[in-house]
Amino acid sequence: MTALAHQAAIPGGQPRRRDLGDPSFWELPHSERAQAFAFLRRLDEPQYFVERPKSKWRPERGFHALVKHADVVEASRTPQVFASAPGATTPEPARWVRALFGDSLVNVDGPHHTQLRRIVSRAFTPRILSRTEADIGAVATRIVDDVLAERPDDFVGAVASRMPFEVICNLMGIPDRERPAILAQVNRASGDTGVHRSARSRFRVPGKGLRALASMQGMVADLGRERRKNPTDDLISALVNADIDGQALTGRQLGSFFSLLMVAGVETTRNAIAHGLDLLTRHPEQRALLVEDFDRFAEGATEEIVRHSTPIIQFRRTLTQDHRMNGHDFRRGDKVVLFYASANRDETVFPDPDAFDITRTPNPHVGYGGGGPHYCLGTYLAKQEMKALFRELLTRSPGLHATEAPVLVPSSFDNRVRSLRCAYTGTGTGTGTGTGTLAGDGGQDHARGGA
Repeated sequence: MTALAHQAAIPGGQPRRRDLGDPSFWELPHSERAQAFAFLRRLDEPQYFVERPKSKWRPERGFHALVKHADVVEASRTPQVFASAPGATTPEPARWVRALFGDSLVNVDGPHHTQLRRIVSRAFTPRILSRTEADIGAVATRIVDDVLAERPDDFVGAVASRMPFEVICNLMGIPDRERPAILAQVNRASGDTGVHRSARSRFRVPGKGLRALASMQGMVADLGRERRKNPTDDLISALVNADIDGQALTGRQLGSFFSLLMVAGVETTRNAIAHGLDLLTRHPEQRALLVEDFDRFAEGATEEIVRHSTPIIQFRRTLTQDHRMNGHDFRRGDKVVLFYASANRDETVFPDPDAFDITRTPNPHVGYGGGGPHYCLGTYLAKQEMKALFRELLTRSPGLHATEAPVLVPSSFDNRVRSLRCAYTGTGTGTGTGTGTLAGDGGQDHARGGA
C-alpha cells in the first residue's frame, strides 16, 4: 500500500507527487486532477491518503480511494458492508451537528433509511408528479422568456440556478414571500456568496453555513406545522401528513430533507446545466446533432453531460466489517471514498472517456450514484429539468453560447460552477415552447433529492 501520496505521470514521463488528502490538490486544474486519477486507476489496489489539516476539533484520519468504476459500483451496492453512517460527506458531520439537525438521508443506513425513504417516495403521488412535470416546462419557458428579454451575461445566475430552485419551491409549496430568504440561506449554506473560498477553507467547520441551514430548516418546520393544520396540494403537506406504517416526517426530518433538496438538489442540477452549455459550446458538432433531432438525442445528451461533468465528485463510506474486494483487504472501521469523477472516466468502461459524445451507448455512469439504496431519488426530475430547459434554449435562443471557460469553485466534493459568461448571436423566436424537431417528451419516475 502506498502511504499518504502517489506518483502521477506528467508530460515527459517524469513523476510528480499528488496527494488526494491535501486540500491543495483540489485547487489544481481539472486536467491535472484527471491525470492523477488515471494514474491511480492503473494501480492494482486502492491507495491510502491522510486528510488534512489536523486540528483540535478534527484529528487526522485516513481513507482509501476507490477510483475504478467496478469498485465504486460494488461499494454502492453493498451497503451492509460499506455504510453511509456516521457520515457520507467529507468531513463527516460532528456529533453535535447531527444532534442539532438530525441525520440526513445520505448519512443513515438500514431500516432507518428505508423508512425515511419510503415516506418520501410515497409522498410523491401521481398527481404531484404530473403537476411537477407540467411545471418544469412552464418554468423553462418563463426562464427563456426572460433570457430573450434581458440578454443576461452570466448563465449561472440567470438560468442554471433558477431552474432547479423554482421547480423545487413550486413542488414543495414554498410561498413566494419566503423564497428570497430561502435562496439567501441556500447560498450561505453552500458557500456560494460570490467570495472566493479556497479548497482549504472547505475542510473547516462551516459556521456560517450551519447557521444558514438552521435558519432554513426553521422556516420549513414552521411551514410544516402550518400544513399539518391546513394541508394543501403540495409536497410539504404530503410529507407531514403521510401515514406510512403510522409515521410521517417530523419537523426536524422535514427540515433535513428540505436542506438536502435545496443545497444538494439545486446545486447538482444547476452545475449540470451550466456544464452542459459549456460542453455544447465547446463541441459544436454535438450541439448540431442535438438540435437536428432533439427527441432522439436528448436522453443521451443529459446522460453524457452528467457523466462528463460529474456534479458530485465523491461520497464516503465506513466499513462495518472486514471485507475483501478485488483482491484488497479492508478492515472494519476503515474509511473509503467513492470517487465518482474518476469512475466516470474509467477507460475499461468508457471508450475514449475524455470525449464528449451524446451518442455514447451504453453509458453506465455513476453521476447519480453507483446504485443501491442511496441511488439518487431525484434522477428523473433532474433529467426532465435539463431536457426542458435545453429544448427551450436551443429552439428559441439558438445563438446562446458560452464565451469563456466556467469559473469553478475549488472543492473536493462537487464540481461547482460559480459563473459562466455567455453571449448571443442571431435572434430568438419569441415566447412559448419550440416546435419542429424539438417536440415534447414526457414520463414519470422518482422524485428529486440525493439519498
